[in-house]
Amino acid sequence: MPSRGWMLILVLLMVSMTACTAAKVMRQLNEYEITLASTSPVDTTKTDVTATTDANGKPAQLLSAFFGLDNGFPGISDQAICEGAGGKDGMPVIFSHEVDLSTMQAGDFKVTTASGQVGKLLCVTLAPADDAGELRTVLLVGEYGSKDDPPATVEVVGNLLSIDGSVNFKGASVKAIPLQDGPTMILAQTLPKERLALGKKATALPWGGGSGCPVGTRQVVNVTWVGGVTKPGGDEVDDVERQLYKVTVEQADGSQIQATPFALGDLGDGDNNHRLCLDVEGAPKSVSFPGGHMTDPNEDLNPDTSIDVTQP
Repeated sequence: MPSRGWMLILVLLMVSMTACTAAKVMRQLNEYEITLASTSPVDTTKTDVTATTDANGKPAQLLSAFFGLDNGFPGISDQAICEGAGGKDGMPVIFSHEVDLSTMQAGDFKVTTASGQVGKLLCVTLAPADDAGELRTVLLVGEYGSKDDPPATVEVVGNLLSIDGSVNFKGASVKAIPLQDGPTMILAQTLPKERLALGKKATALPWGGGSGCPVGTRQVVNVTWVGGVTKPGGDEVDDVERQLYKVTVEQADGSQIQATPFALGDLGDGDNNHRLCLDVEGAPKSVSFPGGHMTDPNEDLNPDTSIDVTQP
């Protein structure tokens, strides 16, 4: 269940709702399992898993670590994320595989600054990127850098397993993306039919309930950015951004076309994922998005970005 802080926030929201809407929110709340991990400063996971490559030969890696906020979390984060989060740094870290929440503690991570100082992590969470199939973005909250001495590397120093328990991320590391850099795409994957959730509406909750693609969608490409993205100023993306996404799709005869998603999914939950809803057949090969149209929470504009499409 969500924290008591979130319960108070939702109670305030429901005061202005109709009885029907309020009941729906409570039902969604009861069905939701909060994705905050332990704030333990040490690794508490006991495991015999030492493999760092899965059965398909895919290594357990950190794909990116994005210094997204420097002392930038609002005060409400004390209730919404963890006690003391308000005013702290924020850095989403993207994993090659989905992670097992039960094996994740703040003590699993080590952040080292450019000067060699080791930062202090307050807590870690999978929210808000916690819909089915998204559990690879871990948000690190704490004090681990500044503009003058930014975080340089992030390393997994504890036992942290993939969601299927096949690999251990211990020892994986990645260089941190600087605060002033704009967000880029880091992963694009086609979604299997059982995970499409066509027609799904976004929940009224501020986490864990993004919308699905419309019924009739032929295939979906899920795009993961290094951090959360919105329009400049913080509004959710809409048809303007939808029309800027381009997906290269290979046809049965080997030719390629440039497809524009006819809709976007995974909206309304404030995370770093977009679902590109396609009404064309063929094999998606790559996704591109032009620079200057979306920003991260630090209001840095995205550069031109493109990424090859892979299988989950």
